[in-house]
Amino acid sequence: MTRYFRPVTRFGDVPTRTSLPLAGGLCWFDTVAMHERGGGMTMVPASEAPADILDNLVRARAPIAGMLMNAPQIMGILNVTPDSFSDGGQFNAPERALERALAMQTEGAAIIDIGGESTRPGAAEVPVADEIARTAPVIGAIRAQSDVPISIDTRKAAVGAAALDAGATLVNDVAAFTFDPTLADVAAKAGAPVCIMHAQGAPATMQDDPSYDDVLLDVYDFLSERADAAVAAGIPRDRIVVDPGIGFGKTLEHNLILLRGIALFHALGCPILLGASRKRFIGTIGGGNDASDRVGGSVSVALFGARQGVQILRVHDIFATKQALDLEWAIGGAAMT
Repeated sequence: MTRYFRPVTRFGDVPTRTSLPLAGGLCWFDTVAMHERGGGMTMVPASEAPADILDNLVRARAPIAGMLMNAPQIMGILNVTPDSFSDGGQFNAPERALERALAMQTEGAAIIDIGGESTRPGAAEVPVADEIARTAPVIGAIRAQSDVPISIDTRKAAVGAAALDAGATLVNDVAAFTFDPTLADVAAKAGAPVCIMHAQGAPATMQDDPSYDDVLLDVYDFLSERADAAVAAGIPRDRIVVDPGIGFGKTLEHNLILLRGIALFHALGCPILLGASRKRFIGTIGGGNDASDRVGGSVSVALFGARQGVQILRVHDIFATKQALDLEWAIGGAAMT
């Protein structure tokens, strides 16, 4: 029977004599939760985890797109679309997108994620030419004025190639190279780091009736397989980021299970990205019919992720998130990098 090992992560407490650093950062652990399919879970000392898993849990992560992975980094969301769920239509004019991108850096974004196709629930696919026309000019305009890392949020090889040519530095694929496998080849050829995300189904139908045998372990297995596929395509494992895909083919309870268990994904040996900003489940639990009313809940989820060792937080509300992280890290005894 396959066993899965989740570090029981701690931050800001006094480490024990048997504690180990988590992924080379400030979080630590001395215990792991051993998960088994069928719902079984046992707490055991960290030393009882298999050597290869323990190495993945402890080993410091290499920088991604120039960003150090020993503390949380903020990925600012810039959707140049007319229909994204939170900011659709606000920045789809190139001059407004450039202005917003420059402001994001001032607010504390370490990387800017640019998307030209909405992947909200119910969204339709955008033609490749339209997606390139929305994204590549904005990336080029930003690159002409700033050296900030830029990620292209796309499922399509042609869009990724145009974005990388325009100055993007990371490929962020919500389909983990299952929609267009040649996107992995594009990233490999360019030497670009990638983020691979789990999603069940296409955006148009993914929220119709999502179901899993065990959502935490199913998502882990998917990301493990897709990371191996990316390596086989020529992308070194130390350039791969994994994202459990909060809200992508998941119910509210699925999202909560993934958040509670998010530290499990450290066992893949890759940095983790968490993208929960302003999503519907935050409003369902904490109130806020409009996406813009979910700032407090979004920051709360981001802080929880940071305490679990998540390295990249994809958010709309950059200043609020950065301020909260700066305070959290100061109280915990270290300055943000």
